[in-house]
Amino acid sequence: MSENIITVNNVSKHFNEGTALDHVTVAFEKGKIHGIIGRNGSGKTMLFKCICGLVPPSEGEITVCGKIVGKDVDIPDSIGIIIEAPSFLPNYSGYDNLRLLASFNGKIKKDEIRAAITKVGLDPDSKKHVRKYSMGMRQRLGIAQAIMEDPEILILDEPLNGLDNAGVKEIRDIFKGLRDDGKTIILASHNSEDIKELCDTVCEMDAGSILDVKSDGIRS
Repeated sequence: MSENIITVNNVSKHFNEGTALDHVTVAFEKGKIHGIIGRNGSGKTMLFKCICGLVPPSEGEITVCGKIVGKDVDIPDSIGIIIEAPSFLPNYSGYDNLRLLASFNGKIKKDEIRAAITKVGLDPDSKKHVRKYSMGMRQRLGIAQAIMEDPEILILDEPLNGLDNAGVKEIRDIFKGLRDDGKTIILASHNSEDIKELCDTVCEMDAGSILDVKSDGIRS
């Protein structure tokens, strides 16, 4: 029987300048890759921020792994995040950046950090400062950060930006492997090939609302 790991129930987010989310109701099943599509400003990133507990909704309720965000838990457990462009300390190496971030939670040690960096095609022993990284290298490091603590859920906003064709294939294969391991991935992408190849469901957004959800015959 299918299990919804995330449910968004009648969620709205209002600001003085307007409404970012307008009565959004959607559910995401465990162990699948879910695509979110829509033009810039459609509400994708705001939905992600609300799911992750970074922004509280004005109305409605979000449940992640059976816990209400903002009530039972402030930031959901076991969730890896890339929202907007990954940012790191520019004068530190990739490994040192992730080691510092990992120290906040204390869940993993150096071996797990090194494994995550290696998995995304970077060298954990490189002393190169992040300020000298290409956009694609920064994106890879952001993905390593998101997966290094082995979360059950990944929330990824344009995770393949800046990667060349070979890099896109590598990271797509990583995402497929994570799904095969039972992880749940929600990703936003403007690339129709990412959506076609990776996603089990696709949710289209516009003007802060859900326009359509498709769940059959998405992946090629």
